[in-house]
Amino acid sequence: MVAYGLGDAGTGLAATQLGFYLFPFFTCTAGLPAFIAGSLLTVIKVWDAINDPLIGWMSDHTQSRWGPRIPWILGAALPLGISLSAMWWVPEGTTLQRTFYYVVMAILLMTAYTSVNLPYAALSTELTSDTAIRTRLNAARFTGSIVAGLSGLIVASLVLTDGADGYLRMGRITGTIATLATLACCWGLAPYAKKSARPINQAEPPLAQLKRIRSNPRFLMVLGLYLALWFGLQLMQVVALIWLVQVVHVPPNLSTWILLPFQLSALLGLQLWSLLSNRRGRLVALRWGAGLWIVACLISMVFPAMQHGGTPAELTPLIGLIALVGIGASTAYLIPWSLLPDAIDADPTRPAGLYTAWMVLGQKLIIGVSMSVFGGLLSLTGYISSASCEGAMNFIEQPASALFAIRMSMGLIPAILVGIGLLVMRRWPDRGAHLQRT
Repeated sequence: MVAYGLGDAGTGLAATQLGFYLFPFFTCTAGLPAFIAGSLLTVIKVWDAINDPLIGWMSDHTQSRWGPRIPWILGAALPLGISLSAMWWVPEGTTLQRTFYYVVMAILLMTAYTSVNLPYAALSTELTSDTAIRTRLNAARFTGSIVAGLSGLIVASLVLTDGADGYLRMGRITGTIATLATLACCWGLAPYAKKSARPINQAEPPLAQLKRIRSNPRFLMVLGLYLALWFGLQLMQVVALIWLVQVVHVPPNLSTWILLPFQLSALLGLQLWSLLSNRRGRLVALRWGAGLWIVACLISMVFPAMQHGGTPAELTPLIGLIALVGIGASTAYLIPWSLLPDAIDADPTRPAGLYTAWMVLGQKLIIGVSMSVFGGLLSLTGYISSASCEGAMNFIEQPASALFAIRMSMGLIPAILVGIGLLVMRRWPDRGAHLQRT
């Protein structure tokens, strides 16, 4: 459990920092317009999606004494850390030259990310067929991810005090952590992966894969849930720092610290929903968590701006709101991935890598498009980017249209997406699944 939890620490750390800080980094420190920043996030997600089926297929067909997954995780550990560090450097040159640099770094980073994360995720199906243990494995996975993300936010809060140099130091520290955590996961899981179940190797063209997916209704429901919840979560992550500084008027030096309650409460929520899933069922945990999340989103949309620079009386309800978001949003981490093995089991050949790849592919394509739309929305509503930053982000007086777009992206849009996820799962056959043992 400990070793499996470490496996998502490196990629979870990368995902957290990219989610919360990359858009502000592009629009503030790197001085890119919001439209280009959103387009770069689209490039990252689209390439990340394109390489999923390929790496999933190659992982399914890899032969080694340690199984098909460990060689991929081990081989990508160092490239993950290096490319994550390089992503936060601001090169000299024109806007076009900097954009080209970030496109190249994004391709390298997301190739390494997928080479670690996708084979690792497939292991939760192959290590055991016990439903309760699979849920615990996924709880351990996202516990590691959230703890690593929390450490990344702490590092960011400590070093993001001097603009570009701070971002570069953050990248170096977190890149090192990502590599070491991934290597530790390989060391701990290798004996178990050696004895785990193997996928049935068979060549299958993309059209045949799509036919297989369409004929598996359980997978389609899990995919729909995953797309809806992670679209909402990723949108909130991208807009969170902008919402705090530009809408709520949190002082920039406090804004990075205000993000910490989200990770802490998500960690608490992960344990809560894992326990509830094993006692009452995963759908019950989903409904409770999603309900809290929707309420928190709607409050976020109308939360008032601070008038006195962040007094304790102003910060307390804000921290409580962010904690409520974290508890509810933790269902997006746990529930879809705990349901995925059930969908894979419904396929007689159980190609875990294939299903994992297509699940992540759909999620990344949707999010990639949404990030481009978000960047374009900010540009259309007159959002003003900064030419330089003293910290993570500078406060700039924004037009009312841009502030409204930010509020909608933090509140109503995620709430609708979570509601769609609940509708998708209304016919899931979850009765008694939390009691199954093999």
